[in-house]
Amino acid sequence: MSPTDRRTAYQDADPLLLARLEEAAPGTVTARASDRLAFAHDASHYLLVPQAVVTPRDAAQVSSLLKAGVAHGLPLTFRSGGTSLSGQATNDGVLVDTRRHFRGIEVLDDGARVRVQPGATVRAVNTRLARYGRRLGPDPASETACTIGGVVANNSSGMACGTELNTYRTLESAVVVLPSGTVLDTGAPDADDRLRALEPDLHAGLARLRDRVRDNPASVDTIRRLYSIKNTMGYGVNSFVDHTRPVDILTHLVIGSEGTLAFVAEATFRTVPAHPHAATGLLLFPDLAAATGALPDLVAAGFATIELLDATSLRVAQQDPQATTDLRALDVHDHTALLVEHQEATLEALEERINRAADVLVGLPLTTTAGLSTQPDTRAALWHIRKGLYATVAGARPSGTTALLEDIAVPVDRLLPACTDLTELFQRHGYTDSVIFGHAKHGNIHFLLNENFDDPELITRYLEFTESMVDVVLGHGGTLKAEHGTGRIMAPYVRRQYGDELYDVMRATKRLLDPHGILNPGVLLTDDPILHISHLKSTPTVEEEVDRCVECGYCEPVCPSKDLTTTPRRRIVLRREIARARAGGDTGLLARLEDEYQYDAVDTCAVDGMCKTACPVLIDTGDLTRRLRAERRGRAEQKVWASAARHWAGVTTAAAGALTVAQAVPGTLPTGATALGRALLGTGTVPAWSPELPRGGTKRRGRETGSPSAVYFPACISTMFGPAAPETGSGVREAFLTLCERAGVEVRVPEEIASLCCGTPWKSKGLTDGYAVMRERVVDALREATDGGALTIVVDSASCTEGLTHMFALSDENIEVVDAVTFVDSTVLPGLSITRRLPSLVVHPTCSSTQLGLNPALLRLADAVAEDVVVPEDWSCCAFAGDRGLLHPELTASATQAESAAVMNSPASAHASVNRTCELGMTRATGHPYQHLLEVLEQMSRPLPS
Repeated sequence: MSPTDRRTAYQDADPLLLARLEEAAPGTVTARASDRLAFAHDASHYLLVPQAVVTPRDAAQVSSLLKAGVAHGLPLTFRSGGTSLSGQATNDGVLVDTRRHFRGIEVLDDGARVRVQPGATVRAVNTRLARYGRRLGPDPASETACTIGGVVANNSSGMACGTELNTYRTLESAVVVLPSGTVLDTGAPDADDRLRALEPDLHAGLARLRDRVRDNPASVDTIRRLYSIKNTMGYGVNSFVDHTRPVDILTHLVIGSEGTLAFVAEATFRTVPAHPHAATGLLLFPDLAAATGALPDLVAAGFATIELLDATSLRVAQQDPQATTDLRALDVHDHTALLVEHQEATLEALEERINRAADVLVGLPLTTTAGLSTQPDTRAALWHIRKGLYATVAGARPSGTTALLEDIAVPVDRLLPACTDLTELFQRHGYTDSVIFGHAKHGNIHFLLNENFDDPELITRYLEFTESMVDVVLGHGGTLKAEHGTGRIMAPYVRRQYGDELYDVMRATKRLLDPHGILNPGVLLTDDPILHISHLKSTPTVEEEVDRCVECGYCEPVCPSKDLTTTPRRRIVLRREIARARAGGDTGLLARLEDEYQYDAVDTCAVDGMCKTACPVLIDTGDLTRRLRAERRGRAEQKVWASAARHWAGVTTAAAGALTVAQAVPGTLPTGATALGRALLGTGTVPAWSPELPRGGTKRRGRETGSPSAVYFPACISTMFGPAAPETGSGVREAFLTLCERAGVEVRVPEEIASLCCGTPWKSKGLTDGYAVMRERVVDALREATDGGALTIVVDSASCTEGLTHMFALSDENIEVVDAVTFVDSTVLPGLSITRRLPSLVVHPTCSSTQLGLNPALLRLADAVAEDVVVPEDWSCCAFAGDRGLLHPELTASATQAESAAVMNSPASAHASVNRTCELGMTRATGHPYQHLLEVLEQMSRPLPS
């Protein structure tokens, strides 16, 4: 055997193909180079470039696409979250993006069931279910990014659900679109009759296959053995044993079929209880044998999760800043750890579990004394150790290599020899830094390899390792894919795991449902013995900011521009494709990519840092964007903005004056004037004025006091933009000072405050010269104002708090910066009397409040002033991003679409946030005036009339 084609080369799309797609799904087709190459990447190590990307709006358009695929021989691959690790979500035919327009979630029966579309993430569904004390059964670690489409397509499970609560066991029914174009709701009372009437050959064929499987005792025995453990290899032929009606068999065959049999437009799940109380502990054993030997006792003790970390994993975990004292002190040799957790509905039940577990833990051969903690911080640290393994190993991989995360399952009593054999394979094939971890309770382990697919010899090494690994796993009676799906990576080995008869049943199933072979060809079943080493993805070294990226897609759901232009993952992979085009001398493709990249990836990036909060290797794509913006800045522009930094008081006053004048001018003149300026000078230069913008604010002034508790740094945006509701309040600056006076808290305001700024306007635009000027001024002024760091700086706008924090992190000054929300919560609120409360308050957290950890304090203040506090379940970064919402209002409109719909459907007494530009963005999006939460607190703590 030898490796085949490295990757599908980029070629211009066939105009006839595009015409046929456009006819089937008008207005949803793109063949731009950027879109095709960006969607070629998923979390796997395969790379195939689609001929076109289609984003259908509903099931009817999917039906039309399938009919067109059959009529014209167009292969289609459905893709949603793109977190797939086995190569299921990429192909060189037509890629169908089912994430954008399929995010509907409908809770049924007080949370006992939930109806979901394929583009909704597991996290979004569980957020909806939380108020009912319920959740989905599948609990994949990628819940923040993986979607229901992938959960169904891969028969997802997770850390706690085992095989009892996986997708196969908890999915009740589905709306499926068959390759023929037939749309069928399998949950309808007459679903089986409709299947017989609409698809008689399919109905009869499923019945024949059912009888064929059931009448073969060897097949039934193989099915019972393989599906007694986690198993996502091949088609779910257990459906033929577990179900009798063809429509029920169809429903369950589609689960785990990886988009090769039908499209699931909607899935209805039976939910499970969400246990809010938990106790977690890290048990350290001298070796793997001792750890696996303890499993029967730990399972009997009722632990919901039992996670294994091998010796290499522990050495990696010791580098984690949140590692426990015992772990850091451990001289790791052959040690193995089990991370265990009890989960219960009540505190009383949890305490009973803990008490019962104490006797079990005492009897274990541990190297250190172990206990179970209910403290959130301790539990979070322990889970950070486990979940941080992937980030640490993958993020530290040599530049240019690809991280491969694999998973297998074996019977629990074979876990020790299987892990021992895998470790020996790592050593034999030179994968010396590989780690083994996973769900020990269910015999399901993961292992991580780093490989360089640019080297043919290393591809051969990978092939030889895979062949050996297959022999080891099957030799222990295991399954080659436990959770991640067959994909391309294990398709050549399906026959070896199941044998000829069941493999032929799978082939017959594929022919029956997809006789023309248009759905995801090459995935799950294949006649190509080396498919798994074809179209391998190389990872070129491009830029320091993003080279760690493993292309997992975790960042995409939190990105404000995901539905407008692109996402952090696609920004990164396009930089890699630009580098490839440049290295390959493809000047035409290079020019197209660079031209499309500017608006898609640079101009409409909010640089809000939310991608870092979701990234397993902690990449802030904003760092890349800021550098690219800086590279575009000419010397003249740098000088202008450096001058602005030196005269900032005048600049902010002038901006405020312009807004005040614009508000005073009647009619549409301001809108027209800014539109003309944008047409002449560019949308990235001239802000767009709109009527909901406020008048300008007032100049910031210094304030001295006798015994200050802190130094107050009012943000300059309160000068540029006036208050949201001048009839009820005069802005956050005055509100904060008034609150402090009422509570008897003295604060100082620097004398030079009118000329100071947190630096974000310069930093976000890549204006390095101006940022340096402002940074020097601010550091000098605040060093003096804080008496050399003796006083804390309090900032009244979350993004400015973040900006000032970063600014001081670059200096040698030991000065603490806190947000006004935190300061008021801890220092001011205890001294206030709340004289009235709002019936309801909608709160919009911000990207900065999230990253700074302000949201708990924000909600405490909100609870103090309102009977009912609502944080929209679909809240996300508003993408106003300083002036980004003025330069590109379409970005804010797209980012706030889901949240604004929820707000407009939920009437409230008031609306609040913690950042002035975010308040402007949400006001524009919803039509409701948003103000700073401290303004609301000031109003609710005013003395009552005597």
